[in-house]
Amino acid sequence: MSESSKILVVDDEPFILRSVTYVLRKEGFTVLEAHHGEEALEVIRTQNPALVFLDVMMPRKTGYEVLETMKAEGLLSRCKVVLLTAKGQESDKVCGKELGAHEYMTKPFSPMLIVKTAKEILTPTPAKQR
Repeated sequence: MSESSKILVVDDEPFILRSVTYVLRKEGFTVLEAHHGEEALEVIRTQNPALVFLDVMMPRKTGYEVLETMKAEGLLSRCKVVLLTAKGQESDKVCGKELGAHEYMTKPFSPMLIVKTAKEILTPTPAKQR
């Protein structure tokens, strides 16, 4: 697949990281991994993924802190972010959206939902006809 199908999965929970990475690779995406927020920022800066699945509660920078840094550095203009979290309150979703997240998924989630979301975000849509 092309550069536009490069996805970064960020989660400090090994099982979630492995399972999300597995289903995306099975669908043909190029998948990068990071285990905490600081590592995520380094990968985003150097590898330019088109999409990031980002856990919120992590060591060495939360997902929200990663989003704040991405926004400050102008990185959100070149990649979309989907927050993955066990925190499903509306205030958490609002916070994520205000920081620039494209989508917000609450754990537990179906691996097929991850694939569907990735395809929807990364597939270019034809211009609407008038």
